[in-house]
Formats: sequence, structure tokens, C-alpha cells
Amino acid sequence: MTARASDRARYDRATAHLDAPLAIVDLDAFDANADDLVRRAGGKPIRLASKSVRCRALLERVLAKDGFAGIMSFTLAESLWLARSGFDDVLLAYPSVDRAGYAELAADPKLAAAVTVMIDDLAQLDLIDAARAGGREVVRVCLELDTSLKLLGGRVRVGARRSPLHSPAQVADVARAVSRRPGFRLVGIMAYEGHIAGVGDAIAGRPFRSRAVRLMQATARRELAERRAAVVRAVRAVAPELEFVNGGGTGSVQHTAAESSVTEIGAGSGLYVPRLFDNYTSFTGRPAALFAMPVVRRPGVGVVTVLGGGYPASGAPGRDRLPVPYLPEGLRYDPQEGPGEVQTPLLGAPADDLLIGDRVWFRHAKAGELCERFDVLHLIEGDAVTATVPTYRGEGHTFL
Repeated sequence: MTARASDRARYDRATAHLDAPLAIVDLDAFDANADDLVRRAGGKPIRLASKSVRCRALLERVLAKDGFAGIMSFTLAESLWLARSGFDDVLLAYPSVDRAGYAELAADPKLAAAVTVMIDDLAQLDLIDAARAGGREVVRVCLELDTSLKLLGGRVRVGARRSPLHSPAQVADVARAVSRRPGFRLVGIMAYEGHIAGVGDAIAGRPFRSRAVRLMQATARRELAERRAAVVRAVRAVAPELEFVNGGGTGSVQHTAAESSVTEIGAGSGLYVPRLFDNYTSFTGRPAALFAMPVVRRPGVGVVTVLGGGYPASGAPGRDRLPVPYLPEGLRYDPQEGPGEVQTPLLGAPADDLLIGDRVWFRHAKAGELCERFDVLHLIEGDAVTATVPTYRGEGHTFL
């Protein structure tokens, strides 16, 4: 029996008493992935990206491990909820225009001490001040650096369109303005290199593209390491009390951790290891988060139909954004239909061994987005469900 066939047998036994659709997290794989992230970080703390987990129980499990410290959140409402729930170090990784949230933050000493907000434009400070509603708490601020690689005088750009702050001088100017402004305290810098951490460099069947990606990433790493160090020097000259410099992502942990200017690493997707992380040479993880859909029809030879399954991931539309049939091995989508809103036909020889009520296990393309589809995650150890915990959705929250 192959390792994947063994996993399928375990998952089927563990969830036999449950009705599908359902979602699981294999805790043995989850914990092994967490340990590997810590190893790759080389002693630097990892700030846990909550959007890649979206389950409070699993956030708590990871943060109880040595090597993890703090949360990187994705909305202000989520940040405040986590802080009220006892998480005392929450970095909001994206700018917000949530006026009610800012009013709450500025009025509560506990929240203001626990939550750091992200800016890359002084207009965002104006919005926060206008939203204070009388609240006088000092708001902790982090600046985001644009990590994109610019070539040919800026005519070619590689990387996400995030912050407008690219040069050391630009970041230092904003840092100076924050430091002079009453009601705010500059505490950190964040730089997420998505074109390095979030792009696979070993694309199956595309050797030339893979080599091009590796060349681009090597160039981008060198350029960013030099520029990030210069940015940190410029900002520390303005704000010597800077508490942290955050960088990285699951796909670049060890490279970013090697930079002396970086004090902590941001990562999260490497805990679940969704299908987009199959195409990396920098690390190999174990798929930990899966969902099962029941077989409801057998339309013919080599075909079964499962209930649901149309859970595409965010990003540029393409086949790599679709969930992948994982267990049993050898199933594929009908190219005329793909994964459907209510039903999904699957083709392949293994279909003939599946009966009505059997399960097909899928991997989502991305990590935490799976939790927007399910109220609970069944946590598996060995061949048993040892706990069932709510996702954000199961706790009544859809933050974005």
C-alpha cells in the first residue's frame, strides 16, 4: 500500500461516523510542517499568518510551540476579535478603512497595546484620526515596504502591487512623519516578498519556465536583501525604538531568515500545505488539510459524481486555482465541466471502485480559504478524530 493509500484508509476510518462533505486537519502532518518551518527559520521567531489557518484552536496550538510568536492578521475586525480572545501580539498585515474598528482600537488600552496597524500612506493616518471618536490611545503603526523587483528603469515590474513605498528615502520620510505625529508610535516594518515566497519554482512539465522563475527569484532575493537592509538603517535612524522587521513567507523562510536586518518571519500556508506548494524546490511539506465529498452518482464506466467541490481559490484564474482530487489517486476533472457548484464529475479508472456514499478527498489550492467553506475542522491523529473545532465561519465570522 502506498503512503497516500494508507492515508486514505486512515481518513476513511477516522471519519466513518461522520457525513460528508467534511474537512479535516491531519495533526501529525500539521505538527511536522510547523516543526519544519521552525527549522527553516533558523532561530528567528515566526509570526503566524492567520488568513492561512482561520481556526482559533489551531492558531493556539501553533503559538504554543517554541519558535512561533505573534499573529499576522488580515482585517481590523479580525485583529480586534483575536485581541479580545487573548492573543496579545497581532500585526494587521493590510491597511484598513474600518472606521468603527479604529474607534474601538483608540478607546481601549488593551486593544491598543495588542494590535499594530499597517500603513503605507499618510492619508491612512488621517482616516484613523478622523475615526477616533474621542479615543486617545496611542496607535501602534507598521510600515509596509514594496518588495517588487523593478527592471529597465521601472518599466518591468515583478511582484505584487502593494505598498507605494519602494526606496529607503520614501520609507524614511513616512517614518519621520509618523514619529512626529501625536497619537501614533512606529514599531515595525513589514516586507512580504510574494514573488519569491508565493511562486513555485518547479512547475511540472515546464522546465524552461521553472528555470526562469528560479533565476528571477535569485535576482529578486539579492536586490531585496540589499534594499531592505538600507530601508531598515534609514528607518532606525528616525525611530531607533523599532521593535520588529517582518519578512518572508512559507516559500522563502530560510532565505529571508538569513538576512541580518530581518527580526521575524511571516508564514502560515506551510502548516496546511495546499496544492500550490507542490511546485517548490525550497521545501517539501505534508498535506495536512483536506476535504471529502461523497459519491452520489455513477453515470458510467470510469465516472463518478461527487456532491459539491467547486471551491476555487483567489488569484489570477487558472487550473492551478482549482482544488485537486487527491485520494484515491488517479481521478481527474471532466474538462467540459470542472468542479461544480453542486456536483462534480470525476474521471479515471479508480472511479469504478467507488460506490455510492464513498468519499473522494481533495486538497484546496490555497490554505485558509478552505475554512470559508466549512463550519468545523475534524482533527485527526492516527486513524481517529480526536477533536472537532470551529473555523472562523463556525464561530460566526466571515471577515472578508
